[in-house]
Amino acid sequence: MAFTSSPRGARLARRLVSHRLDTWGHPYDGRVNDTLTLITAELTANAVRHGHVNGRDFHVRLTECTDSLRIEVTDTRAERIPLLSDREPPGDAESGRGLLMVAGLATRWAVAPRVGVPGKTVWAELRLTRDAHDPAIVDQFHANGRDSGATWPSGVSGGH
Repeated sequence: MAFTSSPRGARLARRLVSHRLDTWGHPYDGRVNDTLTLITAELTANAVRHGHVNGRDFHVRLTECTDSLRIEVTDTRAERIPLLSDREPPGDAESGRGLLMVAGLATRWAVAPRVGVPGKTVWAELRLTRDAHDPAIVDQFHANGRDSGATWPSGVSGGH
């Protein structure tokens, strides 16, 4: 879905993802829903803050596979690639921790350029173990960014 590149758009995207996860059997108060909603909140906030182009929306895609969930957030700013670092910002910094949080929560994540049009997609996957609809079982901290297949010409790729 497309959302207005504004704080309200980011909030609506987060709520839509949480609702969709609930309808797919991952309850609002479950670990899977909480985790992926938090990842979505960070990625959509970044799309609004760092990927905003006047008159352009950002897009969110949520997909469910047998053993994983994937969230993709696409914006039109190709030149504003997220810094992929495992270093925390200084203690008094007001920002810079969001993608560290995504890296810690997601099974893997990366940044990929859009093909044929300006922009980028930041995506994150959450691997589900055992029963895909068991909200209490999430395989986290596993292979963050490895085998993502997404690279930029400058060599930037996802993970930490």
